[in-house]
Amino acid sequence: MKAEYDFSKAERGKFHRLNLKLSLPVYLDTEVLNFIQKLARKRKTDVSSVVNHLLRSDMQLAEAMK
Repeated sequence: MKAEYDFSKAERGKFHRLNLKLSLPVYLDTEVLNFIQKLARKRKTDVSSVVNHLLRSDMQLAEAMK
């Protein structure tokens, strides 16, 4: 690292994007991924739809338990 850095020509917020949505990767265990892929094939849909459906169901259960 340098002892000093020159920020005199820096531009504040240059890379900031208001309301930007990020899709973060989710890493599933092999057993879980295989189960979800099997469900997706059975329902003729994609893995993301199955995961979202399962998570929404869990959200409803968690709300009911409050």
